[in-house]
Amino acid sequence: MLLAVDIGNTNLVFGVFDGSKLIASFRIATHHDFTEDEYGLIFDNLLRSKGINSKDFEGAIIASVVPPLTDVLEKMCDKYLALKPIIVGPGIKSGINIKYDNPKEVGADRIVNAMAAYHKYGGPAIIVDFGTATTFDAITANCDYLGGAIAPGISISSEALFKSAARLYRVEIARPERIIGKNTAESIKSGIYYGYVGLVDNIVEKMKEEMGGGKIFTVATGGLAPLICSEAKNIDAVDLMLTLEGLKLIYDKNKN
Repeated sequence: MLLAVDIGNTNLVFGVFDGSKLIASFRIATHHDFTEDEYGLIFDNLLRSKGINSKDFEGAIIASVVPPLTDVLEKMCDKYLALKPIIVGPGIKSGINIKYDNPKEVGADRIVNAMAAYHKYGGPAIIVDFGTATTFDAITANCDYLGGAIAPGISISSEALFKSAARLYRVEIARPERIIGKNTAESIKSGIYYGYVGLVDNIVEKMKEEMGGGKIFTVATGGLAPLICSEAKNIDAVDLMLTLEGLKLIYDKNKN
């Protein structure tokens, strides 16, 4: 079996593959100060809840945008799985031609997502990942990674509003019943939700224009993807397992 780990600033997602099949996935909060032992205990308990024995793993792969935790999870894999994980980074084989000015600046999760989208849906394609930041990535029909856009995530944006405006307060991030709010809570909820839907639709539309138009498949992933994409007009599919499946593809290219 394979352990695939995606370390984000807000959430850490990991999945278990048995052959080509994803048999379990988990999403936990990212704890920046946890040790390898604390993560080892969490992983072991969650895996056992699904009847998975940590001794059955034959490989592991990690993509991380939190450098200090990369080393922690690498030590955890060594100590609790007796494995040296593959770390997605410069020099890794992905089959993608990165056209960024400095390829080393591209986040590991963005490359993983681009590979998975190209493999599953073909190209050209746009990938929208709703994480701590919301990233937009473009890949061509020839598997060239062009770059993209990075916007503040919806949670970061809303938190900044609450902290900066003394008379406004936190509300649930959810789809409101109407866009014209009848009270402060409804108005905040409407502005956050529909403002973000507009951001997503506009950036995707502009990217499609810059990529030459035509049929460009757009796939969204990340925890808030279903919420935002239920209203967004320029998203063709929501694929919550996209990153984990991309990690499996990269592992298969590099395991030897």
